Amino acid sequence: MMRRRLNAKEKRAGIVAKPRRISHTYVQSINGTLAEIMPLYCPVRELDWCENWNPKAVYTQSGLVEKDCIFITPDGDTDIVWMVNDYNPEAGHVEMMYHVPGVLITKLEIQATAVNPSCTQVKLTYSKTALSEKGDKALAAFTQKEYTVMMDSWEKAMNHYLASGEMLTGLPNF
Repeated sequence: MMRRRLNAKEKRAGIVAKPRRISHTYVQSINGTLAEIMPLYCPVRELDWCENWNPKAVYTQSGLVEKDCIFITPDGDTDIVWMVNDYNPEAGHVEMMYHVPGVLITKLEIQATAVNPSCTQVKLTYSKTALSEKGDKALAAFTQKEYTVMMDSWEKAMNHYLASGEMLTGLPNF
């Protein structure tokens, strides 16, 4: 039996699909300046203020966060690979992406803007794109309610650290 050859349009139809994606945004009020806050968006510095943060490896020229920094975090039996696409502390901007192989890709965008000399508004947007049925299930679990709890915990932890220099424990994971 001979198989019919697919034409270019038929080939593209099998490999090109609309993304299955969910994005959530949350705005935090962080009690600190850009100069105090921006260094904390770092896979190394997060060890100071994020209770359950545990990177396995960090690849960086400076030893801290920077553009093109790559870090790996465990997720059960899988390693999640993160990459910092943009780190511009003067502009208050960070963009990172992480990949859970065969499941999803997530983009995290952080935009911090000074409100006054001691308060900064931080807009955090997570956009998750499914790569499989397992990714579809991850998207279904990524609800606005779950995201709000996660971002509220993050906000409390960062504000506590900036005020006391100590990690706040017992919060939901973020």
